[in-house]
Amino acid sequence: MQVIILPSAHDVALFAADRVVDVINTKTNPVLGLATGSTPIALYKELVARYQSRQVSFRHTISFNLDEYIGIADSHQQSYRTFMNQHLFESIDIVATNTYVPLAESQNADTLKKSAQDYEVSIQQAGGIDLQILGIGLNGHIGFNEPTSSFASRTRIKTLSESTVAANKRFFKEGEYQPHLALTMGIGTILESKSVLLMATGKAKAEAVKAMVEGPLSAMCPASALQLHELATIVLDEEAASLLTLKEYYQWCEQKRQQLHEGSLA
Repeated sequence: MQVIILPSAHDVALFAADRVVDVINTKTNPVLGLATGSTPIALYKELVARYQSRQVSFRHTISFNLDEYIGIADSHQQSYRTFMNQHLFESIDIVATNTYVPLAESQNADTLKKSAQDYEVSIQQAGGIDLQILGIGLNGHIGFNEPTSSFASRTRIKTLSESTVAANKRFFKEGEYQPHLALTMGIGTILESKSVLLMATGKAKAEAVKAMVEGPLSAMCPASALQLHELATIVLDEEAASLLTLKEYYQWCEQKRQQLHEGSLA
């Protein structure tokens, strides 16, 4: 893993935006894997700003979102399709038919399994994901791959943990139906991305970050699977990095990497 520790959450968003723009501007038909949740919002805001200042165009970009709640319509205020429309898609020039979010409105198991299989096929037909953006849950989940998820898992139906349901309860109105199931890319699917960038900010994520970076490979911390990825970049603010035992070493490594890139090791 390349572990990058930056002063603030804002710096994390800027770094991630730089990486996304670089992929889009260097690939002929870039394919992005996108995440929802509170952490990527600052990234999407920055990408919109860069589009508006003509630093980047999304016209030839294809995107695949990690997951979607089962049992609510795309138009529902808390669907991840709505989230992406509001925070990114409607404010840039991406072609709507090139934005993929798992189709999960049905509550029929066979229909959902077919939707999951079709999603895997669509990713393959697009040539695979060039850059997968990730956040991390308090329990170490990536996408909706909760603890005990197989590292070989593919896009599938997943039951959300009680802690994830509780964490997301604030987004739903009192008495409103809140899904406890989702369609999510599997860990195996995520690991096939050509590169991965995981963003984590805030003290609340510090324990999960430590388990991911310095803990053992374990299904109890799904994000630890990223230790197996050849090009995984973990971008943290100071608070999210606060429990890392080797924090100073990661900072030293990044300093040396930059010096090597600049040809100034001497």
